[in-house]
Amino acid sequence: MKTIYLASGNAHKLKELQSALDLAGLSVIVSGPDAIGGMPEVEETGSTFEANSLLKANGLREIGPAGAWFLADDSGIEIDALNGKPGVISARYAGEECDDEANNDKVLREMIEVPHNQRSCRFRCVLALVGHDVEETFSGACEGMLLSKRTGTGGFGYDPLFQPLESQFTFAEISLDEKAKISHRARALIKLISWLKQQDV
Repeated sequence: MKTIYLASGNAHKLKELQSALDLAGLSVIVSGPDAIGGMPEVEETGSTFEANSLLKANGLREIGPAGAWFLADDSGIEIDALNGKPGVISARYAGEECDDEANNDKVLREMIEVPHNQRSCRFRCVLALVGHDVEETFSGACEGMLLSKRTGTGGFGYDPLFQPLESQFTFAEISLDEKAKISHRARALIKLISWLKQQDV
């Protein structure tokens, strides 16, 4: 049975990934970085989601067992009127010590004069899988519009400002189950699962 070490200490992400692989009928055990000494410090110096996810996956691989695979993700929001920003700096758009509120405030200020029909954006996620003779990335996106004010109290990050094209509600208003079906991360995960099935794991 193959083991995938996920470069995240987030218990929800570990459970989500294991459940998705189980449902797909894959014989894979998902383990966190704690099982191999903890996640090493990795500087996310890449200019793309692909580059940063590979940096994190390879960072974990350096301390992990030789025969295993290592998975990492990087994600963020791309706003067309801002030439794709915040992009890879979505989590720290308003500064290194900022929080979700500050990031949302900055985006709202920068978009204040942009009309609704020009507020297209997307959440993008890239999963990177590395191991012996393996280096693959899987990208997923969820297209939508950036609202002019926060709507909803759920979710995190830019969720209160993001309305996916498939819904009349923001990511901060829809259920976790509905979000899991259309999210950027879910779509990247579908591609990863398809690739894993081709490897007969």
